[in-house]
Amino acid sequence: MTSEKINISDKFGKLPAGDYAVGVIAKMNDYEFKIVKFKGDFLWYSHPDTDETFIIIEGALVMNFRDRKVKVHAGVIASGR
Repeated sequence: MTSEKINISDKFGKLPAGDYAVGVIAKMNDYEFKIVKFKGDFLWYSHPDTDETFIIIEGALVMNFRDRKVKVHAGVIASGR
């Protein structure tokens, strides 16, 4: 891995226009660091073999798990499987 600074705001600015877009902004070992922007509902999905971590940059969302709902907002990190 090379040492690199990544400006998240710049990366968001390069995503395609619209209500949904995703981009890979970095890779480390077997992991990808992605940014996602979306508006409205987002389809529920799961990864049975790994966890995901979300860092909320702007806005808020409700994460629906099988047994609970968690509301997260800007400045919060949320993890789940």
